[in-house]
Amino acid sequence: MADVMPPNMLNERPRTPAGLLSNREKDRLIERGFLGLYRWYTARSQETRNWNPDRSFDWRSLNKNLPPEVITVLEGFFAVEQYAPDFTSNLVHLVRRSHGRSHFQLRWGSEEEKHADAWENAVLFSGQRSPQWVEEYKDRLKSQTWELPFPDAIHNLVYTVFQERATQLNYLNMMKIAQGRSEKPHLKGVSDPVLAKVAQTIAVDEAAHYNFFLEGVRMYLYYYPEQTLSAIKNVISQFSMPAAQLVPNWEHFFETVYRAGIYGPRDFQRDVMQVAFRNLGIESRKALEEGIRKTREVPDFDGGNFKTTAIWDTFDYGAVEGDVRRLHVKIQDYEKEIGFDAIDPTEFIENPEVPREGPSAADD
Repeated sequence: MADVMPPNMLNERPRTPAGLLSNREKDRLIERGFLGLYRWYTARSQETRNWNPDRSFDWRSLNKNLPPEVITVLEGFFAVEQYAPDFTSNLVHLVRRSHGRSHFQLRWGSEEEKHADAWENAVLFSGQRSPQWVEEYKDRLKSQTWELPFPDAIHNLVYTVFQERATQLNYLNMMKIAQGRSEKPHLKGVSDPVLAKVAQTIAVDEAAHYNFFLEGVRMYLYYYPEQTLSAIKNVISQFSMPAAQLVPNWEHFFETVYRAGIYGPRDFQRDVMQVAFRNLGIESRKALEEGIRKTREVPDFDGGNFKTTAIWDTFDYGAVEGDVRRLHVKIQDYEKEIGFDAIDPTEFIENPEVPREGPSAADD
């Protein structure tokens, strides 16, 4: 299971007894979880978030007197989302052998494409940038490409959890400004219902993306805790948003975003990292790093289980197990609606490596 790469096709994953969970069987279970999650996600997306970037907003009514700071932020949002083809193609290639993950990335890409069009419309209908400027700006953006921040699947999966949460936070704070609720003196009085609706709509999408990737990390954390925790530690130690490499005049954009109260280092610590940690059962960054350090210090003697015992103390494994169980219940309920349950049902299999001193925490 080198680098926890994405699982291969299901017919390459022979079933093994639950008490003998090999890496192949773990990969098969994770793949089935992703496939079920993808199917559930797609159905829900089509039912609840099927909006159009042109028709869903009254663009003619967009405020033509937005302050320069807001326009700068909109330009940055527009710039980052223009790289949706790069984001999608690179991630699809990385996980192409996983049905659930690769097909979800195509769905994700189609939703990110709508974000790109919506933010472009916001810049254009603001009246402060000409159509020619927009076209020249897009040409400048497309002269460079976005590359994966990490070479393997598990690190990129973890990265997207933090990145999607951070993106959602950016858009929620833009919504707050457009609703006239900014606490910054230079942005008080700003009001634009159209822009508020745009930011809110896209933020809802980003929340859905965050939850999909979060469920994926939970599955890896359940079956491959040590490798997944190490990936989380590595990602947060060098995390940066895509905008840092993609947005022209990055320093000016970042300073404007920070001064507007939209996003900054403190927001990442409090509203991104700590939120994701809480959702993953991790107490804190310090606890994560200390747990990994202790795990590496404990020798793994033949016949012993010292490393496993050490890693369980790093996070709330019972909470993670409960979340993975609930995910499978959601998948199973969906499969019953379609009829998959009678043909090829998704099953939850406990990880037998977990030390259990009593009833499972997930059964409480």
